[in-house]
Amino acid sequence: MTGTTKPRIAIGPCQYFWPRAHTLAFYERIGASAADCVYLGETVCAKRRELRPEDWIALGRELAAAGKEVVLSTLTLIEARSEMGMVRRMCRNGEFLVEANDMAAVQVLREQGLPFTGGPFLNIYNSQALLTLRDLGMTRWVMPLELDGTTLRALLDAAGPRRPETEVFAHGRLPLAWSARCFTARHHDLPKDQCGLRCIDDPDGRAVNTREGERFLTINGIQTQSGRIHNLLPAWQSLAAAGADLLRLSPHISETPDLVDALARAMAGEDATALARDGDDCGGYWYGAAGMEPIPLS
Repeated sequence: MTGTTKPRIAIGPCQYFWPRAHTLAFYERIGASAADCVYLGETVCAKRRELRPEDWIALGRELAAAGKEVVLSTLTLIEARSEMGMVRRMCRNGEFLVEANDMAAVQVLREQGLPFTGGPFLNIYNSQALLTLRDLGMTRWVMPLELDGTTLRALLDAAGPRRPETEVFAHGRLPLAWSARCFTARHHDLPKDQCGLRCIDDPDGRAVNTREGERFLTINGIQTQSGRIHNLLPAWQSLAAAGADLLRLSPHISETPDLVDALARAMAGEDATALARDGDDCGGYWYGAAGMEPIPLS
């Protein structure tokens, strides 16, 4: 059965590689914001080490002291034994819930008897899979990005009262795919193992345009993202009605803290004009359309 209560606001893990000082300054602002839940950790590339697992855990303690629920996120594409060690360190942190973005992380958490959040890349597309992972310890899941609202409602109704909490990706560039190859390194004509961490120069990813000059995709290391910002915030009531318990905002270095507070004001019945969609935003997946299509005006 789906609900219509006001959803909580979650800050997803940062997809980009920012300098340490910028990262800490961003989360200081998030700590003072209306966000309810904050996900921390490197989910894209294990070579990004401005903050190591111990640093993320320490940052989590600071945010928890500020009243935030803290969740540690694991890598999405695991390519080496050393990267699996990084996943184990996050899973065995001993303090915070973990978001598993790969089934290897689910196995580690299951072996430890620990509850976990299922990231959107576990590819849960039906109620049977949802309940199976619930039985393995999953207390929350993030809906796959391309599912529409009608499908979500039907899936949750089929799962019944045993369903875990549901989180929906509501704002940010959509993470679409990962590759063993690094697109940023290739752009700079560098080998992946000697990339120089050039993605730190692209705090919002690097645009890939069509021949007509339209932003089509965004490259972010080994990750491919949508070109447009996926923005369902103006439709937050529709997401809540479909069963979303949390709305996820993916970090962007400048606008996210202000958007969090604007969303909180809109949920409180105050001015919602700050959530009005930009002409370049998209949100079609939620409505069963192509993902790059905008959300309806009404």
